[in-house]
Amino acid sequence: MVPADMFAHLGSTIGGLMFVWAIFQQYFPYELRRHIEKYSQRLVGYVYPYIQITFNEFTGERLMRSEAYSAIENYLSSKSSTQAKRLKADIKNNQSLVLSMDDHEEVSDEFKGVKVWWASGKNISKQQTFSYTPINDEKRYYKLNFHKGQRELIIGPYLTHVLKEGKAIRVRNRQRKLYTNNGSHWSHVVFEHPATFKTLAMEPEKKQDIIDDLMAFSKAEEFYASIGRAWKRGYLLYGPPGTGKSTMIAAMANLLGYDLYDLELTAVKDNTELRRLLIETSSKSIIVIEDIDCSLDLTGQRRKRKEKVEEDEEKDPREKLAKEERETKPSQVTLSGLLNFIDGLWSACRGERLIVFTTNYVEKLDAALIRKGRMDKHIELSYCNFESFKVLARNYLKLEAHHLFPKIRGLLEQTNMTPADVAEHLMPKSLTGVAENCLHNLIQALEQEIENGKLKAEEEGKEKKSAAEEKDQDTEASSDRK
Repeated sequence: MVPADMFAHLGSTIGGLMFVWAIFQQYFPYELRRHIEKYSQRLVGYVYPYIQITFNEFTGERLMRSEAYSAIENYLSSKSSTQAKRLKADIKNNQSLVLSMDDHEEVSDEFKGVKVWWASGKNISKQQTFSYTPINDEKRYYKLNFHKGQRELIIGPYLTHVLKEGKAIRVRNRQRKLYTNNGSHWSHVVFEHPATFKTLAMEPEKKQDIIDDLMAFSKAEEFYASIGRAWKRGYLLYGPPGTGKSTMIAAMANLLGYDLYDLELTAVKDNTELRRLLIETSSKSIIVIEDIDCSLDLTGQRRKRKEKVEEDEEKDPREKLAKEERETKPSQVTLSGLLNFIDGLWSACRGERLIVFTTNYVEKLDAALIRKGRMDKHIELSYCNFESFKVLARNYLKLEAHHLFPKIRGLLEQTNMTPADVAEHLMPKSLTGVAENCLHNLIQALEQEIENGKLKAEEEGKEKKSAAEEKDQDTEASSDRK
């Protein structure tokens, strides 16, 4: 009977307290209640050993969503899924399921041996609308509780850690974008290119060197700050068409989790507009200018001579047509403006960015444009060799070895074929395509390429011989006249 009496007494006590609280809330004036609550909380503060910090979801007069709240929400997402009993689920970016703790849940965290507690909650207030129908206004928050003896550790290093890690999680989970410029503004689509370094047709050693360089850059924020340089790096990708320059850029973006900005220089009106576009780019991004030698008439300006241009036009009518097209372009971007874009004062307005140029003709570029400090790493993407072929055979045909591989190796050493052309011949032409048939198609194409090369060499030899004979005849005629 004693336990029953005890519970009955406890129940009556709780009921009495609730009755007193209800009377207090209903009949005591608001100002009196506010003062009682104020001084009671102050009294509790003298004996209560914990400190509480509240992070509201919306802050400021315009009620903008707090970046701190978003970072904390991302940071607590993993702890919520393992500790909280009640969870909220949402799908972000139409891809992944994200879990967060429900209202009035609590999870713990530990930092340098110190334990803290995070609790979620919400305040509900009624707002009157123009239709006189009240609506509930929900304002969520997170509360951090910790012992007052750890104030300096928690308010300083711990909260810095939480906010930094929360932002990093947001970047990793975000939907990456591919931007292109339309005049002085960027527009974007979702970036979903599947290229990776694993599927890139390149020698393994060269591939690993590029990966190491990229990863070292992405983790070098403190190093760049210590040497007084903007946290950016330039890459120049050069080689014949079809050697995988664009695929390389997509693989770089996927490796680092960066956004891509595809900058079309011919659509930029002048240097001021170019600078404005630069300012609007974000950190953790790659700014790409493809075919820089064709983008504008600003490469090699300081070494180009008018006589040489006219001579080229006479030899190739396409050069004359290209010149006429350049002269009608509205863009007034100069070489100086582009150089300032790469490494001038404005280039430091965002951190953690790569600037990538691609070209088919590296010899046409002005030396000032591609020197170290602007284009820090030069990467040549050349014709397909046997190591590149093995990557393509693995990707397209799921082959690690085959009795035809030695023959293909010998043929690749005798001719120049781009990885794009090799891949096209390895592409199965039907769902039931046989790998050996694809290899035979490639062998035939390589043999035909070698034969075409021989015929071309013979024709060039004949042309040179004919030109030499004409020159000798002109010399003899000149001698006879003398």
